[in-house]
Amino acid sequence: MLTINDLSLRIAGRLLLDHASLTLPAGAKAGLVGRNGTGKTTLFKAITGDLASETGSVSIPKNTRIGQVAQEAPGTEEPLIEIVLKADKERAALLEEEKTATDPHRIAEIHIRLADIDAHSAEARAATILAGLGFDDAAQQRPASSFSGGWRMRVALAAVLFSEPDLLLLDEPTNYLDLEGTLWLENYVAKYPHTVLLISHDRDLLNRAVNSIVHLDQRKLTFWRGGYDQFERQLSEQRELQEKGRVKQEAARKHLQSFVDRFRAKASKARQAQSRIKALEKMKPISALVDDTVRPFSFPEPVKTVASPIIALDRVNVGYQPGQPILKNMTLRIDADDRIALLGANGNGKSTFAKLLAGRLKAETGTMTIAPGLKVAIFAQHQLDDLRPEENAYEHVRRMMPEAPESKVRGKVAQFGLSTEKMNTPAKDLSGGEKARLLMGLAAFDGPNLFILDEPTNHLDIDSREALVHALNEFPGAVIVISHDRHLLEATVDRLWLVKDGQVNTYDGDLDDYKTLVTGVSSNSREKREAEKASKAERRREAAARRAALEPLAREIRATEGLMDRLRKRMDTVEDELANPALYEKDPIKATRLAKERSELSAQLSRNEEKWLEMSAEYEQGIAE
Repeated sequence: MLTINDLSLRIAGRLLLDHASLTLPAGAKAGLVGRNGTGKTTLFKAITGDLASETGSVSIPKNTRIGQVAQEAPGTEEPLIEIVLKADKERAALLEEEKTATDPHRIAEIHIRLADIDAHSAEARAATILAGLGFDDAAQQRPASSFSGGWRMRVALAAVLFSEPDLLLLDEPTNYLDLEGTLWLENYVAKYPHTVLLISHDRDLLNRAVNSIVHLDQRKLTFWRGGYDQFERQLSEQRELQEKGRVKQEAARKHLQSFVDRFRAKASKARQAQSRIKALEKMKPISALVDDTVRPFSFPEPVKTVASPIIALDRVNVGYQPGQPILKNMTLRIDADDRIALLGANGNGKSTFAKLLAGRLKAETGTMTIAPGLKVAIFAQHQLDDLRPEENAYEHVRRMMPEAPESKVRGKVAQFGLSTEKMNTPAKDLSGGEKARLLMGLAAFDGPNLFILDEPTNHLDIDSREALVHALNEFPGAVIVISHDRHLLEATVDRLWLVKDGQVNTYDGDLDDYKTLVTGVSSNSREKREAEKASKAERRREAAARRAALEPLAREIRATEGLMDRLRKRMDTVEDELANPALYEKDPIKATRLAKERSELSAQLSRNEEKWLEMSAEYEQGIAE
C-alpha cells in the first residue's frame, strides 16, 4: 500500500502539491493524470525519495521494491538480453555467488532461492518482454550501443518490467513506443501482478490497462475507481453538481445577508438577524470552478482545391541507398478527402513512406503522379529540434509574414493555441506541448491539401489531444497519421494501411483486429466489438451530419474572415497615407477624407469581429453537441 499524507511539494519556489493525501491499495493499477506541468513527475520523485517534501510524508511498507525506467538509456557493448537479465539484481548476485561458493549449505540455499524466484526461466521471460517491445531474436543479441536513443529507452523499459518491482512507476512509457509496442504494454500492465502507478495521456491505455485513476488537480490528489472514461464522466457530473451547489448557496447567502442588512437595527428582529449572521458564518463557501479550458488547434484550409487522386503511386520503390529500397512495388492512390492511419512496427518504413509523400525522398523506380498545385505539410517529433531556440513564436511566424502588421502576425500565432505570454517566450523555454503546437502551426501555415502527422501527441496532455482530434476532423484536406494513440486514430481516420515487410497495403480489419494480430489477445467478444463498431460508425455519421448542417455557417464565417482581411489591408493602406506629413499640406481635403474612412473602416472591422466571434462560438457549440 502507498500512503501519501498531507504532502506539499515545491519546485523552484512554485507550489505543486499543497497538503495532498492519497491511499493507493496494494495491487492497484492506477493512472496518474493531470495537465502538463501540474507536478506528476515531481510526485514520482517524492515517492522514490529523490525529492524532499515541504510538509507531510510518503509511506510504503518495509522492503517494498520500487522500480522505474532509468532516465539514461543503456549504451554499453553488452547484448540487450544481458542488460535486461541484470536488472534482476538478486538473481544476478546469486549467480555470481554461486561461482565462488564452497560451503555446501550455502550452495544449497542459493539453488533453493534461485528456484523460488524462477531464475531458470529468466532468459525466456526477458526475451518475451524484449520481443513484445519490438526486438527480434537477432536484435536481442546486438550491443545496446548499436541502437538509437529511442530504442535504448525501450531496453530500459524492458529491464524494469523484467525486474518486476512491488511498486512499478511508469512515466509516459508510450512516448518512445510505436502502436504495436503500446498494445503489448497495455496487455502487460493489465496482467501485472503488483501495484502500478502510471503517468500517461493515452486515453485507451488508461481505459484498458488500469483499474483506477489518481487525478492531480488544483494541487490535490483524488482517487477514482474505474478507467479514464468513467473518471471523466464522474468528474463532469461532480463539477456540474458543484456549480449548481455554488449558485444555490450564493442565492441563499444573498437572501440571508439581505435580511440581516434590513432588520439588524430593529429590536423586534434583532434575535432573528443574529441567528442569520451565525448561519452565514457557518456556511462554508463552495469554490467556483477554475476555467482551465484547453486552447484549440486551428489548421488553415487549403487555398486551392485539387482533384483526386492527389497522389498516385504505380510500382514505386523508395529507399535511402540506390538499389536498396526500403519499400517496394507500391501501387496506391490518395484522394483529396482521405483519412489514413499508417500501421506497422517501427523500422518497417512508415516514416520513409511519409517522406516520399512529402517530397523529401524521390521514387527510385516506378511512377509517382502528383496533382498540380498540391501542397503537402508534414509534422514529425524530431523536427522540434529544428526550432530556433533563442527565437520566440512571434519571431518564427514573422519570418513567414515579413510584410504583415504585428497584429496580424500575433493573430496567426494565437491560432496555434499559444497565449500572449507564450508568444514572447524563447522556443528553448517552451514546454514540449507548446513546441509541438508551434511546429504544427508552422507546418500547416500555407494551408496544405495533405497533412502528414508522425507521432503528433507525444508531448500533448489528454485535453490537448482531444483538441487535436477536433481540429483534424474539421480540416477539409487529406490527413495521414502515424501514432501510437489509438483514440486519436479511431476518432480521426477511416482507412488503415499496413507497412510491413517492405510493402504498403490496405488493412481490412479495424484496430481491435490489429491488436489481436499484434498481441494474440482479443479484448472484446465478437458481439461487443460489433456493437462498438456500430456505435463508432454512428458517431462518425452524426459528426458528418453536424458538419454538413453547419456548412452554411462555416461558409459565412470564412466570408467574414475574408472581409476582415480586406478591411485590415485597406486600413493599413489608409494609415500609411495618413502617416505622411506632406499630405496635410498638399491635400488637406484628402487627409480629412482618409481620416473619416479610417474611422468607418475601424467601426466596420469591430462589427465584423463581433459577428465572427458569435458565429464561431455557435459553430464550436454545434460541433461539440
